[in-house]
Amino acid sequence: MQCERLIKMTKSWYLHVRDETMAPARMVGFIEKHAQSCEICLNDPDLKEEIAKITELILPESKIPKAVRQQNLRDAEAEQEEEDAENEEDTENDDEDEDKDEDEDEDFVESDDDDVEVDFDSDDS
Repeated sequence: MQCERLIKMTKSWYLHVRDETMAPARMVGFIEKHAQSCEICLNDPDLKEEIAKITELILPESKIPKAVRQQNLRDAEAEQEEEDAENEEDTENDDEDEDKDEDEDEDFVESDDDDVEVDFDSDDS
């Protein structure tokens, strides 16, 4: 947060929420209302993410608007699908590597010609 005024107000509002003299949803509403009318907040690119974090911290899951909960659920599912796809690609690559190793092993043929006699008694030095 770049707006010092919003930081001070948020701290003050949070104390009221902690003392149970203000509802958490009302605090979030005040933060959003200030952010919509303040020039500093309007120019802060990270403010929306910070407000979302504050909302997650102070609002119980049941009080978060249904649309926001659904969007968070969709985002989490999309992230999980991406991770699954990456893991699947890694597994496919590992399988291909194993297939190559097996092919190489099949091409190797042992030979009895590998027996070599060595004379340890001779001194060539």
